[in-house]
Parts: sequence; structure tokens; C-alpha cells
Amino acid sequence: MNSADAQRDHLLSRMRLRIEQDIFVVRQFGREVARAAGMESQDQTRLATAISEVARRMVALGRDVEVAFFASAVQHPAVRVEMVSPITDGQEHLVPHLAQVGRLVDTMEVDDGDTGTTVRMSRRLPPGAPPLTRDRMTEIREGLAAHVPGTPLDELAVQNQQLISALDEVRAQRDDLARLNAELEETNRGVMALYHQLSEELEETNRGVVALYAELDEKSVQLRTASEAKTRFLANVSHELRAPVTAIIGLGRLLVDTSSSALDPEQSRQVELIRSSATDLLALVNDLLDLAKAEAGRMEPNWSDVDLRAMFGQLRGTLRPLATRPEVDFLVEEPAVPHLLSDEVMLAQVLRNLLTNALKFTATGSVRLTAQRVDDDVEFTVADTGAGIPAELHERIFEEFYQVPGAKPLNGTGTGLGLPYARRLVGILGGAMRVSSEPGIGSTFTVCLPLRQP
Repeated sequence: MNSADAQRDHLLSRMRLRIEQDIFVVRQFGREVARAAGMESQDQTRLATAISEVARRMVALGRDVEVAFFASAVQHPAVRVEMVSPITDGQEHLVPHLAQVGRLVDTMEVDDGDTGTTVRMSRRLPPGAPPLTRDRMTEIREGLAAHVPGTPLDELAVQNQQLISALDEVRAQRDDLARLNAELEETNRGVMALYHQLSEELEETNRGVVALYAELDEKSVQLRTASEAKTRFLANVSHELRAPVTAIIGLGRLLVDTSSSALDPEQSRQVELIRSSATDLLALVNDLLDLAKAEAGRMEPNWSDVDLRAMFGQLRGTLRPLATRPEVDFLVEEPAVPHLLSDEVMLAQVLRNLLTNALKFTATGSVRLTAQRVDDDVEFTVADTGAGIPAELHERIFEEFYQVPGAKPLNGTGTGLGLPYARRLVGILGGAMRVSSEPGIGSTFTVCLPLRQP
């Protein structure tokens, strides 16, 4: 034993093996040491078997084997056994035979030294074992000193009893294993049945999903076909209506011309009413035709460097006649961004539609157009103090022909096409439009366009 072991372990007993019958004695003694230290029955048998097997091998190599039993109370409490043989080259003879023995204990070492071959082995005590205090180790030493070993026949009887107990335990474990296998097999059958049921349900669900996708594809084709038919209808009807409506306007102009036959006041009023209605109808037809072109994807932007100052000045001049109410301030501020790469006609149409709508629905306050740079974009803002739009209708106002319930324009008529058309044009220009509005406060429409097109 080295000095570290001496400080850590406490000697319980020593004995010497001289003849083969001493192997039975050391086996009994090892089992008694394990019992006294607090090991369970099976661990007692394991340690005793390991000691007797090592003793048998060492006695076969040479006589006078010294056996010492120690108790370790530091960190992990354990019983340690040290067996020393005077044969100095015994390690190479012992190691091949002790592989199976090493499985019975927690640690095993075989060393050769000047005094002979030493085998050290240890077995830990179970967690519930009583602590190895100094008084208890003294009690264990006194008990071992008074221990009287039995005869080989007694040890054989003990081994037979241990073997019977081990066989009973093995049989019980085998029965438990058979029961667990039966339960596992039953569980597997249940799992397989559930798996087949889930597989069938999943297959049925997949068929339903496939059928649903097929129906959705069919509905998509139908919707696309209907949309294309609607676009063609709008384009054709609008085109066919423009000529007669224009003719009606022209005829009305001729009837009220001073060079023609004079009309009485009632006739003049009726002709003027015809001209006004025809003008409104022509505006609606033009809106329908423009919307049809946008939906059909036939509008391609003509990119150019747009002078925003000139555009804002033109909008200020052309829309000034609509701002006839003194209660409304019509403000077109100088743009903070002088130039923008865009389509001048489309951008002007978008801003004109937004300003026209704002002027139609603003009784008092102001209508304001501004433009400023935000990061790499330009934001055009049309803000008014009109009636406002409820939050739940912010998206619906961009539907074709939709008008806010109860909202009546102060001048002219509304078709419900200006905002949808403006939004489509903004999309063609690579931008986005958003609205912020609250009833009784007003509305703000923001058009965000990239400063430079890719």
C-alpha cells in the first residue's frame, strides 16, 4: 500500500493463505467483511467470489499469499482488498485470467514490485450503507477478530444456497422479462393498429386535400377567365361608348352656339343638362377604359426625368378651378425633391385623382399636396380635412365602383374608379399607396415611389 492509500484507507484485518483449503476461509472472510461493511447480499457474493478466484490463481503460483482488508471512508465509501504474492513475475500469469473477475468489482489492479505481485480490488458500498465512522470500523475489526471460519463443506453449502438464490432471481427476472415482452408485443400490436388507422386517415385527408387543390385550381382558372372577360368587356364597351357620347357633347355645343337658331330658356337648360350628363358619362367611360388597360397589363411606363416643380405648378393651375369654396384652402407646396425618374403622365394622373377626390369631399379646412424624400424613396402626400373614412373601409375604397356609404361629393359625381386606378398606376411605377383616415378629421393618402428605378 502506498502512502496515499495509507492515509485514505483503514485496515480492518489481515490473513495469510498457505494451502488450498485457505481459499475457502478467505472467501468466507471476504463475505463477512462485505456484510459487516453494509453491502447487499449480491454484492457480498460478488466480492467473495472475486477474492476466492484471485486467491486460487495466486496460490497456484506460489505459497504464502498475504491478504489485507481495508475500509475507505473518503469520497465514495468502499471495501478494498490487497493480495500480495512473493512471486515477482506473477503479473503476466495473472492478468489473462482476471478479465472475468474484474467485472465482479469496481476496480482491479495487478502490479509487480520488488516484494512480489500485488492485486488490488475494491467494491463500493451502496448509498444506504451506514457511514464508516471510527467507532463503527473498530466494531467491524472486533467482529472480524471473533469470526470463526466454517469448514469447506459449510462454504460449499453456502455457495449452493447462493447459487439457488441466484437461479431463483434469474428465473424471476426471466418471468418478468417474458411478461414485459408480452406487454410490449401487445403494445406493438396496438401501435401498429393505430399506425394503420392513422395512415388510412392521412391518406383520406391527402385525397381530400388533392381534391381541394384541384377545385381551387379550377376556380382560379375560372376567376382568371372571368377577370379577363370583364377587362375585355370594359375595354370594348368603353371604346364603343366614347364615339356616341362625344357626338352628343358636340351636338349639344352646336345647339347652344350663337350662330344656330336661338333656343328659349327652357330648351337651353335642357340642352345644357344633356351636355353635362354626357360630359360625366364621357369621364366615366374614360376611367373605365384606363382601368381596363391597367388590368390587362397594357400600360408600360415611359421612364424619364420628371421635373416635380413644373408638375406641381401644372396641377396647381389645372385644379384651381375646382377649389371654388372660400372655406377650403388649396395648397400645393414646392416639392422638397426637384426631380424624380418616373412616368410623368402616370404620376400626374395619380396625383390629379387624389387631389380631385380630396376637393370633392372637403367642405372646410384645407387640401394639401407635399413631396419629400424618405431614405431612397419619395413620398407624395395628399392630406385633407374632409369627412374621413372609417378604419374598416380603408381597403374597400380601393375596390372598383365602391363608395363610402353616406359620403356625397360636394361637386360633380363620383364613379368609384379613381382610387383603384390610381393604386394600379402606383403599382406599375414600382411604388405603394397607403391611407390614414378618421371620420370627422380627414384623410391622408401617401404615395411612395423609389427615387431611382433599377
